[in-house]
Amino acid sequence: MITRMSSLFLRTLREDPADAEVPSHRLLVRAGYVRRVAPGGYSWLPLGLRVLRRVEETVRQEMNAIGAQEIQFPALLPREPYEATNRWTEYGDNLFRLKDRKGADYLLGPTHEELFALTVKGEYSSYKDFPVTLYQIQTKYRDEARPRAGILRGREFVMKDSYSFDLDDEGLERSYQAHRDAYIKLFDRLGLEYVIVAATSGAMGGSASEEFLAVAENGEDTFVRSTESGYAANVEAVVTPVPAARPLDGLPEAQVHHTPDTPTIETLVAFFNAAGLGREFTAADTLKNVLVKTRRPGAKEWELLGIGVPGDREVDFKRLEAALEPAEVELLEEADFAKNPFLVKGYIGPKALQENGVRYLVDPRVVEGSAWVTGADQRDHHVLDLVVGRDFTPDGTIEAAEVREGDASPDGNGTLVAARGIEIGHIFQLGRKYTDAFEVDALGPDSKPVRITMGSYGVGVSRLVAVLAEQNHDEQGLVWPREVSPFDVHVVIAGKDETVREGAEKIAAELDAAGLEIILDDRKATPGVKFADAELVGVPTILVVGRGLANGLVEVKDRRTGEREEIAVDSVVDHLAKLVSG
Repeated sequence: MITRMSSLFLRTLREDPADAEVPSHRLLVRAGYVRRVAPGGYSWLPLGLRVLRRVEETVRQEMNAIGAQEIQFPALLPREPYEATNRWTEYGDNLFRLKDRKGADYLLGPTHEELFALTVKGEYSSYKDFPVTLYQIQTKYRDEARPRAGILRGREFVMKDSYSFDLDDEGLERSYQAHRDAYIKLFDRLGLEYVIVAATSGAMGGSASEEFLAVAENGEDTFVRSTESGYAANVEAVVTPVPAARPLDGLPEAQVHHTPDTPTIETLVAFFNAAGLGREFTAADTLKNVLVKTRRPGAKEWELLGIGVPGDREVDFKRLEAALEPAEVELLEEADFAKNPFLVKGYIGPKALQENGVRYLVDPRVVEGSAWVTGADQRDHHVLDLVVGRDFTPDGTIEAAEVREGDASPDGNGTLVAARGIEIGHIFQLGRKYTDAFEVDALGPDSKPVRITMGSYGVGVSRLVAVLAEQNHDEQGLVWPREVSPFDVHVVIAGKDETVREGAEKIAAELDAAGLEIILDDRKATPGVKFADAELVGVPTILVVGRGLANGLVEVKDRRTGEREEIAVDSVVDHLAKLVSG
């Protein structure tokens, strides 16, 4: 079937949408692929839906290839299964919640671990039934606080989520590896530039976790790679190399100094360097104490938490949130300081925190025997040579300090370099969090129950459309990879002569008969408008039927490279069929 632009439900735009932040958002709207309905909600128009369906089918093929079986759950889900795993509470404000007319609680599914676990429990009971992997491609919902960047971060999105069920941890590792390999094949087929990085598990739970990040300058995720090894990790998952502890013997005693007008690290370092103490100080010699408040899911009251990091580093709030998840985290406000007068802004030290029962966690570099310049809990006073393990003992460590380029790689090889990316896939070894909650067991060969172990594996299907647009565009518009392009060939009738029109119609029909997907621009518009739209829409091959037809020639243009080639009319169908088939 030939799609004709004269009747296609399509309106291209010459101007960028006012709210567009990134190229994919700008171009998908301008080219008529999607339209905004509400913050974080988009309609898929015919061209966009064709691309989305092609991405879905590619995902489906790779899932089927590893023996996964497709099922479908409702998006409207009862509260009870999520209550059993505490995720009704843990998801907090990110969950869309509603009541039916009888007052029963429901939610719009963000992920479906609970439903998959319950379904397997209801259908399978013998060790002979396992392993099994199930998946769905379905619309998900999350009440994003700040939906942005078009379909990259929306409140409604299409996702492939699959779940493996195995009898033991060795089986889980095999299922995990099978999905990892399938994702590599999938993203390679789509022609994406991506990296695989170590990640945190977050509200999903579980142990081993890796993210697939599409490389993008405007990506929301920062990741780091080693200059000398294969190490790569999302910054939230970077584990700080811990220095060796130092002996406590022979260290100078802690001394409180009057340090007027030194509320910042910079002013503090300058003061001590001018104090004639016989040594030079840097920001790395200071211990910065940042106060936040946390609230566990379901709790009403906030709790104070002190975070100690070397003064030459800032607290990375995303790392802090990841370390404390699922708890909420907020910086203190003036009212919080007023309620707790022992917190002297700019001069907070470990002593007052611990004397007042405030939990105090420090960066892993703050090891026993290390001496620090830090707040003395009095205005205009700091303490020098406060030693860990002698003068104060933290309640534990936390990965909250910023990760910087040039830091030592956690695997001991080389240093770290940073880049940005967009998450397109995430794989987890969940373990037994959900099967424990629902007592998902199978009778083993000895007739004793075996607790099933799970893996969870997600791909952002609708997000992939935006990511492909991010990595495949130029100044003129989109440049789709052939794997997901809405059509194989974009035929442009470049002329008003009826002979040209008839010739284009004939070629389009022959291409259609050869099994190619054709879009034919048969509108009564100028060639300039048609060429601009062909560039904007982004089909990888453009066939121009114009004045050259009189000489038995048509023009084939490669949308990506811009290369043009004149081909004889008699051979153009075979030429394009070979080009499309690769």
